[in-house]
Amino acid sequence: MALSSLHSYPLPYTLITQRHTTPFSFSFSFSITPTFRFSSALSSSTSATHHPLPHDFSPSQLLDLLRRQPDESSALRLFQWASAQPNYSAHPSIFHELLGQLGRVGSVDSMLSLLHQMQSSACPVDESTFLIFLETYANFELHSEINAVVQRMERDFGLRPHTRFYNVALNLLVKANKLKLVETLHSKMVADSVAPDVSTFNILIRALCKAHQLRPAILMLEDMPNHGLRPDEKTFTTLMQGFIEEGDVDGALRIKELMVESGCTLTTVSVNVLVNGLCREGRIEEALRFIYDEEGFSPDQVTFNALVSGLCRTGHIKQGLEMMDFMLEKGFDLDVYTYNSLISGLCKLGEIEEAVEILNHMVSRDCSPNTVTFNTLISTLCKENHVEAATELARVLTSKGFLPDVCTFNSLIQGLCLTSNREIAMELFEEMKDKGCEPDEFTYSILIDSLCSDKRLKQALRLLKEMEKCGCARNVVVYNTLIDGLCKSNRIEEAEDIFDQMEMLGVSRSSVTYNTLINGLCMSKRVEEASHLMDHMIMEGLKPDKFTYTSMLKYFCHQGDIKKAADIVQNMTLNGCEPDIVTYGTLILGLCKAGRVEIAHKLLRSVQMKGMVLTPHAYNPVIQALCRRKRTNEAMRLFREMMEKGDPPDAVSYKILFRGLCNGGGPIQEAVDFTVEMLENGVLPEFPSFGFLAEGLCSLSMEGTLVELINMVMEKGRFSPSETSIVKGFLKIQKFNDALANLGAILDRKRPRRF
Repeated sequence: MALSSLHSYPLPYTLITQRHTTPFSFSFSFSITPTFRFSSALSSSTSATHHPLPHDFSPSQLLDLLRRQPDESSALRLFQWASAQPNYSAHPSIFHELLGQLGRVGSVDSMLSLLHQMQSSACPVDESTFLIFLETYANFELHSEINAVVQRMERDFGLRPHTRFYNVALNLLVKANKLKLVETLHSKMVADSVAPDVSTFNILIRALCKAHQLRPAILMLEDMPNHGLRPDEKTFTTLMQGFIEEGDVDGALRIKELMVESGCTLTTVSVNVLVNGLCREGRIEEALRFIYDEEGFSPDQVTFNALVSGLCRTGHIKQGLEMMDFMLEKGFDLDVYTYNSLISGLCKLGEIEEAVEILNHMVSRDCSPNTVTFNTLISTLCKENHVEAATELARVLTSKGFLPDVCTFNSLIQGLCLTSNREIAMELFEEMKDKGCEPDEFTYSILIDSLCSDKRLKQALRLLKEMEKCGCARNVVVYNTLIDGLCKSNRIEEAEDIFDQMEMLGVSRSSVTYNTLINGLCMSKRVEEASHLMDHMIMEGLKPDKFTYTSMLKYFCHQGDIKKAADIVQNMTLNGCEPDIVTYGTLILGLCKAGRVEIAHKLLRSVQMKGMVLTPHAYNPVIQALCRRKRTNEAMRLFREMMEKGDPPDAVSYKILFRGLCNGGGPIQEAVDFTVEMLENGVLPEFPSFGFLAEGLCSLSMEGTLVELINMVMEKGRFSPSETSIVKGFLKIQKFNDALANLGAILDRKRPRRF
């Protein structure tokens, strides 16, 4: 079935119609019941349909009929009709029912009007009335209005909220993580001398834990006896959870000891909190011992889920699967959390086929997967370059009723970009927006990075404007990517414009931002501007690092201005940025290019004495300079030194020395032996130098040696049978020039880079 035929977020037509053969079998069958949210305006023209009330209807009859109305507009019309009848009697339950219906759709203005109508009708207004307002404000994220409710109660209705009311309000604010509002409301509670109870303390302790203030939370626990209160199981469990969220399981265990000492019994919830904390830290054996040692405790579904999750997180998938079997044997019904842990663990190990088997097993036991399940699989398939399989899975899931979210799309878009399917990725991006799934900053970041890599900067800049226009969170990484892309395309003025825009838009520029633009300016020979930008960087409180200095260093080395290059290295040290081997390697290269080989050689020795491990980046320039001066013996000694004391030579090292040996007029056998050594280390020779060697061998009538070398090159280079047969054919009839010409063409295709 085509992915877009039934559901909200289809994939582009190019993905829908393109069928692929994948190694994964998605054989599951299940149904997902979509959840819909309905709201209706008070101005709806739909007429209320209700049975006429008797002439002498009672409040309970009216209440029953209000509850059976199709929407809040119909209920309001019924109420307005009923309240105009001569026998109507105002009752709190009727107003509360209407307030609840209006609150469920967020009609706050209508709720306030109804509240004033309730007051004017002399119907009693109490705390329960305002509890409806609290719930509505919380549901519709109008949290600042919650504190205003308390003021309205006192000012307009003469009601003084009690402890229970404050607890409800505080709890709603803590759940929403509105900790500043919690502090304000609690201060008013204290100012009004409203006595806290255990629930108040539990709520406040949870707020402090959320704010990462564990010490004040413990002080609040210690303050409870001063109010004649004893901490309960929830108090201690909240604190344990707080310590665990901070990564301090041992702290949570100390709270557990305090709990036992205070005579408070551990419950299943508190034990599970500790087990989960231990498992999250990978301390599975401790968790199992804790369960075993806790008298009277019987592990439940939550306990086993924590153990399975911990085992899978620490890579013990086999034990996790064994735990799953144990749960089934003991009669537990595995839930979506159990299966998700197993699927996630298998995906992290790259065991995708096994993860799909778990998914099929999950569905066969009537456990419906959720978005986390699917996104884990789709993300992993994309990361493992199985984008076709990920697309197929998305297609199957959508046909079953699953609606992809932004994470699903991001995984698919990223997978398509990484496999160079940028056009399809852009199509998917457009359809994503068309179908109401809003892209986030990660979506834009993926696409902009991909477009910049492909030098499609016009499209990338258009996406940036779209991102800014739609109000998506501005991400410094996106701007850095664009600045880098523009600099690499030598569009420095546009890169500077983006740099300036960041300040105007309130996007904090990072060291990477400055380093990227400084490097671009240096590459464009605008070093004075780069120097000014470095000063600006320091004024912004950002410390130049080795990348900053290296950009300037490369410029001066390239220009042959060794004095200024050396000054850069000295300034690095003075400013507390210790030069590394890359810095010294760059300076050594500059010295060699300026013909100051002896100084470069001395610097190499000086760096070595500092205890740094020399790399090919440092050795190669000196070896190359020595070879160009026909000092191949010294070059060879440095090469051997690199093999013994430094990092292993790279392909460039071999090619530099090979070129020097072939062109340096030294013993030809030395060049032959080095060719063999180079091939045995997996490096193919450059053809021009190999051609010189071949000419030398032929001039010395060493054709047999040449044939052996050519055969070795073809073997190590994994030439195809057709390539090998052509070269061998010419060798057989001793047409060495033709053999070498074909060999050179093949080598150029295999190793096109020149060093």
